[in-house]
Parts: sequence; structure tokens; C-alpha cells
Amino acid sequence: MSSRLVGVGVGPGDPELVTVKGVRELREADVVVVPVMDSGERGRAEATVLHYVEPGKVVRVVFALNERSDRARREAAWDAAGARVAELLGAHGSVAFATIGDPNVYSTFTYLAQTVGELVPGTVVETVPGITAMQDLAARSGAVLTEGTEPLTLVPVTAGSAVLKNALEGPGTVVAYKFGRLAHEVETALRETGRTEGAVWGSALGLDDESIRPATELSDGPLPYLSTLIAPARRDGGRGGKL
Repeated sequence: MSSRLVGVGVGPGDPELVTVKGVRELREADVVVVPVMDSGERGRAEATVLHYVEPGKVVRVVFALNERSDRARREAAWDAAGARVAELLGAHGSVAFATIGDPNVYSTFTYLAQTVGELVPGTVVETVPGITAMQDLAARSGAVLTEGTEPLTLVPVTAGSAVLKNALEGPGTVVAYKFGRLAHEVETALRETGRTEGAVWGSALGLDDESIRPATELSDGPLPYLSTLIAPARRDGGRGGKL
């Protein structure tokens, strides 16, 4: 029987936002892998999984989740994680990998699946979609992501503030991920493009230290790395104006 690796999106942190299918996949898998940083603290994915799966079924695998400057170290961590998951597949056959948000949106699962596929040819790789941070922030803040024919642009600010500014100059809603360390650049881009009004940012969504604030309150100092920003499209306020 072929080995099966399934990436399960467990949402942005609120355990109630895991889908019914996601919970079933976590419970039916022989082993549930959760990514942790090399410092060892419990991450959001692990905390969410433990609401639904017994601790003895959970395997913590180290990823260089916070490593951006040392490519060799980062890739060595990916290789080691892939080898560990390949070992688990050989021993158990069915492995679920829990990832915050969605496994096909800026997820560590992408790299893991590629590595495991090379190590264990024939592995069946599947994904279960998860609720993203932008969806959760929109729901919690009341921000409407899209109407009618409006486009939606998702930008990781780690790609550079120029990429964000270019998106903000467009016509639709812009969502920015991973901007905590670049809060000042985000504030500047919003101000220079006239997109501050109505924009909102949030961090630790669904957790005890949740923070949701208007973009006018962006501080110059670093915010949590996984902060999310929504800058809604410019709208005239009329119903159906963008149809």
C-alpha cells in the first residue's frame, strides 16, 4: 500500500476554525506531525492539534521556521525534517502534517511534500484546506475582502515594501502577511498610496493575546511576525457598486 502524506490546514489559531474534514484527517492518521522551531516552544499548529488529538500521537519535527538569512541552514533543516517524516511514513504509512492557515498558502508543507516525494517515491500527497488569517481577520474586524469585480492581492511583505506599495496602488483589496518586523514600511506605504483609511491589522487571531486595530495605530516598532493587514478596496459606499 502506498504511503500517504496529508497536509491539514488548522487555521490561524482558534481551534474552532478547524474544518470537520481536517479534524477527521488528524484523528484518522497514524501519526500527526507538527512543525516547531529549533528553540522548541509550542507553535500554533501544535496547540490547535492538541485540542483534537492525543499527545502521544503527535510528533514534533524541527523546521528552521524563523531562518531567512542562512539558506544552507534552512535547507539542512528542511532535509532533516523530510527525512524524519519519510521515516515515519515507512513505519506507519499514514502521516498528517498540521500547518497553520492553509497548506497551499505560504506553508511549510509545500517544501516538506517535495522533499518527502523525492525520498519516498510513490507517496500519495493530499491537502485539506484551512481557514486563512485574512479570512479570520476579515470576520473579526468586519472588513469586506472583495465585492463584485474587485481583485484581491495577497503580498508577503518579506518580499519587500516596494511590492506592497505597488499592490496598494492598484484597484482592489490588498492583504499583507508577515509584516511584523516591517511595520514602519507598511505604515509608510499605506500613507503614500492613500490607503490608510479603513485598513486594519491583526495578530494572534483567536488567541488570548489577540490584537485587532485600525492601520492608523500601526507602531514604528516590531509587531508579531505573523501580523496580517487588510487594506480594503476604495468603495463609494453604494450597494453593488462594483458589479
